Amino acid sequence: MTIEQFKELTLEQKIKELKYSGELLGSYERNNENGGPKTPGDIFALYDFWVYLSEDEETVIPSRRNPIKVVEEEEE
Repeated sequence: MTIEQFKELTLEQKIKELKYSGELLGSYERNNENGGPKTPGDIFALYDFWVYLSEDEETVIPSRRNPIKVVEEEEE
């Protein structure tokens, strides 16, 4: 599955795909676009991309960039 195909799935299908095919990489707090508080959730590796899933399972954001690696590089 490509990231483009994943984006076309319904929210329910995306969550199912993450639970059955995704690899949980760990907890992650996503920055709010408006500078508000960070949103807690998890990062999954899925095929050749990564996916953020919020704790309430209402937000699913696929990315070609590994957010956990970016955070580790910033901390060094």
